[in-house]
Amino acid sequence: MIKDLLDVHIHTTASGHAYSTLTEVITAAKVKGLKLVGIADHSPMMPGATHDFYFINFSVIPRESQGIKIAMGAELNIIDYSGSTDLPAQILKKIDYAVASLHNPCIDPGSVEENTAAIIGAMRNPHVVIIGHPDNPKYPIDYDAVARAAKDNGVLLELNNSSYNPNGARNGSIAKAKLLLAACKKYRTTVIMGSDAHIDSDVGNHIYSQKVLADNNFPEELVINSDIDKFLERVSYRKSLAPN
Repeated sequence: MIKDLLDVHIHTTASGHAYSTLTEVITAAKVKGLKLVGIADHSPMMPGATHDFYFINFSVIPRESQGIKIAMGAELNIIDYSGSTDLPAQILKKIDYAVASLHNPCIDPGSVEENTAAIIGAMRNPHVVIIGHPDNPKYPIDYDAVARAAKDNGVLLELNNSSYNPNGARNGSIAKAKLLLAACKKYRTTVIMGSDAHIDSDVGNHIYSQKVLADNNFPEELVINSDIDKFLERVSYRKSLAPN
């Protein structure tokens, strides 16, 4: 099993359909032995999500609590096949990192070419560090092209634990993960496990993602969860690409 010290795809009550507070998340992370948590609440186009203003006040939140490092980010909605997202650059500059994802309420599934273009387009946004659940079967993509682009851009591809849950909403993701991981092996593309927790008991829960990695004999050195410094360096690199 891969050493697991971070979880940066976590939702709080600010997402509108999650059920735990920031403090509850941090407490759960401490119990789980994590060293870094990242809050990636949904951006405004997701039904029930918070207003833009939520993301501009992160300076009031300490970046360490209970011995846990804290990163404050957002899960952006990719809203067109060019890869546009739903928070403007002036707000993205104020957050620590972003996950960018395709979600049914915000963009209709397109063709393989359209979905692939949407994801690769989102990678060109320097605030995007992670592509969320790229193996969602509702959005078929060219895994070879996405893995290559992620490698070229220094973007992480997520293994979303919620996607692999038998009771989850993205049935069929495990089969698609096999294709994703084969492409990531080919290009030496780094991946990240994310819980996509919507309640504190799921914080740091990567049990299904761990099994997917093991079943596909994926190289441990290409999974970033075991080294928080490597994750923070990746965030700094991506942010450095943003214009002043």
